[in-house]
Amino acid sequence: MHNSWLTVEPHPTIDLSKHAIDAYRRDGFLVIHGFSTPEELARMRTIYDDLFEKRAGREVGDEFDLAGADAEDDRPVLPQILSPSKYAPELLRTLAVANARAIAKQILGSTGEFGGDHAILKPASYGAATPWHQDEAYWDPSLDYDSFSIWMPLSGATVESGCLHFIPGSHLGEVIPHQPIGGDPRVHGLEAIDVDASKAVAIPLKEGSVTVHHNRTLHYAGPNSTQQHRRAYIMMCGKPAAPRQTPRQFHWKEVQSTERSKRAELARNQGENK
Repeated sequence: MHNSWLTVEPHPTIDLSKHAIDAYRRDGFLVIHGFSTPEELARMRTIYDDLFEKRAGREVGDEFDLAGADAEDDRPVLPQILSPSKYAPELLRTLAVANARAIAKQILGSTGEFGGDHAILKPASYGAATPWHQDEAYWDPSLDYDSFSIWMPLSGATVESGCLHFIPGSHLGEVIPHQPIGGDPRVHGLEAIDVDASKAVAIPLKEGSVTVHHNRTLHYAGPNSTQQHRRAYIMMCGKPAAPRQTPRQFHWKEVQSTERSKRAELARNQGENK
């Protein structure tokens, strides 16, 4: 019912200053205001809530509980949908995505591109915390990355609802050891081990504002203790990944055995056998 919303992508409105880009490179994160409009965010909330209500993509492993064992009968405490635009393509025809494409070039240069999206919901009053982690810890350890995520709360975000916290400069080091949340190999979500969060800063956001953070920046989001859902729509941008010269292993990925990965593998096998 949303397909007639927009037929063309809006023109971008964000033009970052050198000071802003330098701050991102120094700190590993950046705040940008005016990334979307109240009208667009209201439409996006409708789409977002519909996708989570339908649990869009669950059968192929795109919808799952990030912080739990993801059993069918369990109430998800941190539901996530990978590639929500696959199920609602109109999300790609938004000012938010147009601005994401624009700042990919501004921060990363001519090879910077929009790379996809995902969505994480912290349900009202019981949404779980997202532990300290680096995004790159989820990825292929045989590749090198230069990328960032744009984190946009669709209704703003406070400390109480689960805004992001960052450790400035943490992107300048390597990927540190992680484990599945709680040490449970059934859980898809990861948590960094032995994080010194004494210099962490919380970044509450008003509606229409975003944070941008590097793929190695340590970040955290607390639980949602408010009576409103915390809806986060995340856009990823990066340069093409390149093979690493120095091998590495992410042992935490090797121990995981999740229901989400089993559904994804079953879907792939069924597709190959058609």
